[in-house]
Amino acid sequence: MHRKLTWLILFAAISLVADSGAGIRWTTPPGWKPQEQRAMRLATYTVPPAQGDQDSGECGVYYFGAGQGGSVQANMDRWISQFQQPDGKTSKAIIKNGAVGDGLKLSTVDVSGAYTGMGGPRAPQGSPKSGYRLLGAIVEGSRGSIFFKFTGPANTVAQNQSAFLKMLASLHSE
Repeated sequence: MHRKLTWLILFAAISLVADSGAGIRWTTPPGWKPQEQRAMRLATYTVPPAQGDQDSGECGVYYFGAGQGGSVQANMDRWISQFQQPDGKTSKAIIKNGAVGDGLKLSTVDVSGAYTGMGGPRAPQGSPKSGYRLLGAIVEGSRGSIFFKFTGPANTVAQNQSAFLKMLASLHSE
């Protein structure tokens, strides 16, 4: 009985940190708190603020269905356009393409500046938040693309960048 209880506790702990959807599995970084279910999202995580930051970060994991959600380039362009520099111009971004896990295509973007993308279909757009950063990733799976969008104050995102990259490194097909 003791061995069975130990196994159940271990299984429960593992299930708290591993997530999946659309045939892809990933491991959630420790300390990232899952939020309640939202429309069009497989998961949403609150990332604790870095010392000195007032706002938490957020990582939304989106899936719209096979062939849905737009192309990788269109999403990268949209995410980048959500950031501006003090002169009003769009921020420059670092885009990388590669593979992860069992050969899944992965594209990433890193952009910072004043974040204008807080609005959405169900939320009014607020005023730009200066000093923000986005780490985004799109993994192309057999059932369609999954979009990881991690935004927050630049210090919070920088402090959690390695955790985000480890989460991406854990991506694999189910």
